[in-house]
Amino acid sequence: MPLVSRKSGIESLLEVMTALRSETGCPWDREQTHSSLKPFLIEECAELLDAIDDLDDEGIKEELGDILMHITFHAKIAEDEKRFDFDDIAKTVAEKMVRRHPHVFGDENADNPDDVLVIWKEAKRKEKGDDAPKSVLDRIPRHLPALLRAREMQLKAAEVGFDWDSIEPVLDKIDEESRELREALASGDTRRVEEEVGDLLFAVVNFTRFSGGPTGEELLAKANDKFRKRFQYIERKLAERGTNPKDTAIDEMEALWEEAKKKL
Repeated sequence: MPLVSRKSGIESLLEVMTALRSETGCPWDREQTHSSLKPFLIEECAELLDAIDDLDDEGIKEELGDILMHITFHAKIAEDEKRFDFDDIAKTVAEKMVRRHPHVFGDENADNPDDVLVIWKEAKRKEKGDDAPKSVLDRIPRHLPALLRAREMQLKAAEVGFDWDSIEPVLDKIDEESRELREALASGDTRRVEEEVGDLLFAVVNFTRFSGGPTGEELLAKANDKFRKRFQYIERKLAERGTNPKDTAIDEMEALWEEAKKKL
């Protein structure tokens, strides 16, 4: 087993990962693939965001380490298959950062963040060359959370002029989708109901984007937190009475919900 304290952090991590993936290492680690690790990487990123929101330095450090572990894991898988390794990854991103910051490493000038974005986009366009996407939507990651992906697609479409003129038609669209959802429910067509729910969510995202406020993802996260606090209030109050939600009538829980709304 490598002695972590005698090596640099990166050296230690790479050596640990090599040991885990070796023939005498961990059976679970040896059988992992890029695809099998995807859900774990998403979970680690979410935990990092939680630590950042909580202003938890120890948590941020730990979760960044977990994400770095995943990077070394993917690098080791590729190295084992003789495709690329960790050093290739680091060099590739370092070279890309130099190319995309000509205002730092070249002769370009950027006086503010807006100038930087213009330079970044132009550098990115030059890099892609003939591989430029056929659609303005092509480079939006498919695995973004759906609300964020919807916003990104709407932003890209707006950049080329496909957008509303004012906020009122956006609200009208939400009303329209809500009516269509009611009609779908009345029809009993499950697939149509599902489609209309998606359309309604997309229209709400359009409102959050057009209004210039927080993203739909951020607003839904706040709503989730609000629900969690209120429901946990109900649980606490019922526990004080020696019971729990499962054994409590809905009317009593709704009364506690209204109480939570006033107190929290």
